[in-house]
Order: sequence, then C-alpha cells, then structure tokens
Amino acid sequence: MRDSGIGRGGMPRGRRLRSRLGLERNELRRRVDRVQRWAALGIFVLMVLVSTPVAAWCATMAYEAGLRAERHERADRRQVVATVVAIGGIDAEGNRYLHETVRATWQRPGTPDRPPESHSGTLPSWKGARVGAKKTIWVNLRGEPTGRPRPHSRTVTDAVYAAGSALPATGLPFLVAYVVLRRRCDRHRYAMWDAAWAKMDAQRGRNSS
Repeated sequence: MRDSGIGRGGMPRGRRLRSRLGLERNELRRRVDRVQRWAALGIFVLMVLVSTPVAAWCATMAYEAGLRAERHERADRRQVVATVVAIGGIDAEGNRYLHETVRATWQRPGTPDRPPESHSGTLPSWKGARVGAKKTIWVNLRGEPTGRPRPHSRTVTDAVYAAGSALPATGLPFLVAYVVLRRRCDRHRYAMWDAAWAKMDAQRGRNSS
C-alpha cells in the first residue's frame, strides 16, 4: 500500500514537522514560542558546527597516537621460543609459587650492535607446562617478556571512543545554553499567562457589575 504522507491524526507529515519546529502558522503560538524555536534551532546548528570538527580532531589525534604506538611496539617487540627449565618460581619475598609460574630460557633478540644472547626469567604457567616444554612468547629488545604489539583495530577503536567522548563534552555547553533559554522563555510565558488571566478576571468583574 502506497504511503499517502498522512501521519497520525490525519495531519500530513510535512505539516506536522513544521508544527513541531514552530514554523507552522498557529494563532495560539506566541512570539516567545517562535523565538524559543528559532533560538533552539540556532543552538543546535551551532553545536553541530562546533562539535563535529572537535570530534574529528580528537579522533585524528587518538588515531595518530595509536599509529605511533603501533610502530614503536612493532620495532621493539619480537617473538621468541621459551623453553621451560623448572616448574614454579620464587617472588621477591622468597615465596615459591608451585604450578603458577615456570622458569624458562629464551634468546634475547639481537640488534645491529649486539648479537642475540641467552636470557632467563619467570613466566606464567600454562596447561601442559613441564620441564622441556616450549612456548612462543613476545619479548622486547632487552629480552623482557611483554605482550603482543598493539593491533590496528585497537587504534581504530580508540579513535572512535575519542570522537564519541568529544561529542557530548562539546555539546554540554550548548545544552546548558538551551536549558537557560527555555527557563527564561517559560518565565516570560508564565508572566504572559498571569497577565492574561488577570485581564480576564478584570473583564469578568466589569461584565458582572
């Protein structure tokens, strides 16, 4: 069935939208109502003009920072094979953690001015870990265990979060401005209503006399 363009209540959708925006002629709508509508529209347009570039700038800064972190971590981290030499480890206080850590050895990555060399340390245990077991781990150029390099998806996600956080932050002052405008318009409307009621009471008093 074709859409006739008639909304609920029998009013065309275009007319109903104009009515909600305060653009439809209505004798019951006062000047203060039209002023509030146009001012609200102006605040909204201004918010879009300000918030959009700010959000884009925040997303760009977060994305570029993420790319720098990606490049740094890819250059500093390598995958090596660790070999378990003992089950369990000893922390700084001398407490032994059985079945929670393993002692392992691996090759520290070499650099142009330093050849690879053996390195040892404590690693979190894993299922099936036993003396002689091997596991691929990530280490930095100093040979210290670390996490895998930052994925590009995290950089994109951080940029999206930065933009999403910037939008409400920059939009809040405009929301406050609209609330202040609305309250002032409401006070003006209440004063007009009080004056209208007083005028009606005065006319009723004259008519009754």
